[in-house]
Amino acid sequence: MQATPFITVEGPIGVGKTSLAKKIAEEFQYQLLKEIVDENPFLGKFYENIDEWSFQTEMFFLCNRYKQLEDIDQHHLKQQKPVVADYHILKNLIFAKRTLKDKQYDKYLKIYDILTEDMPKPNVIIYLNASLDTLLTRIEKRGRDIEKKIDPLYLQQLSLDYDEEMDRLEEQFPSLPILRFNGDEVDFVQRDEDLQRIFQQLKDTLNKGVNV
Repeated sequence: MQATPFITVEGPIGVGKTSLAKKIAEEFQYQLLKEIVDENPFLGKFYENIDEWSFQTEMFFLCNRYKQLEDIDQHHLKQQKPVVADYHILKNLIFAKRTLKDKQYDKYLKIYDILTEDMPKPNVIIYLNASLDTLLTRIEKRGRDIEKKIDPLYLQQLSLDYDEEMDRLEEQFPSLPILRFNGDEVDFVQRDEDLQRIFQQLKDTLNKGVNV
């Protein structure tokens, strides 16, 4: 059964998810769904003390992303209007598994499962990753004060977590297209040929049809 394209761009902090999602939305005339970041009142405290503020931070993100997906499902996907998002809801589990204590994670997982059981799932994933040096350079370049507190070791581990999760998804859902791009080699902001290559791979994938 063919489905309305629902594309997500994923990868670790600073890799360029929002920039690419915006460019895809403009090129393909898709609805853009952007995650809420700056509005999270716990995020600054989280980067200062992860153990103390991780549960509050992750719950805020989960509830807001749930609401966004609910809205996008009702107003776009069910009306067969394609969507591109700069996040996948599974990122909640990637972050939560890395930062929450065991009992906290168990509670969080139960809430996550309840909220997401009937939420729309992306049928194409664009996965961006890059070396720690590249991620740190891009984070510094965009100049968000709140991100200056990020521990490089945390960012490096998060990048590895993303790789593992994408490998798991490919194994569990072999029919789910995951388009991978290395941010050390691809610069879709500065080099138009890199951006066009991404567009072409996405077009080729969509032309094959996406499934529910």
